[in-house]
Amino acid sequence: MSVTISPPTDRTCELCGRTERWDDEVEGWRIDEDPGDVYCIHDWDVNGTYAPFEE
Repeated sequence: MSVTISPPTDRTCELCGRTERWDDEVEGWRIDEDPGDVYCIHDWDVNGTYAPFEE
């Protein structure tokens, strides 16, 4: 049995609304548009409901 891990490609902070997307070229997260609250301790929406495993 082989399992593939599928990481998230976008995320949104549940506190300030900041959205980011994964950029393969720089291998890091990039802000989409509005940076939100720059002093926010971001609470990303990638939680227990996200299933990164595919069979």
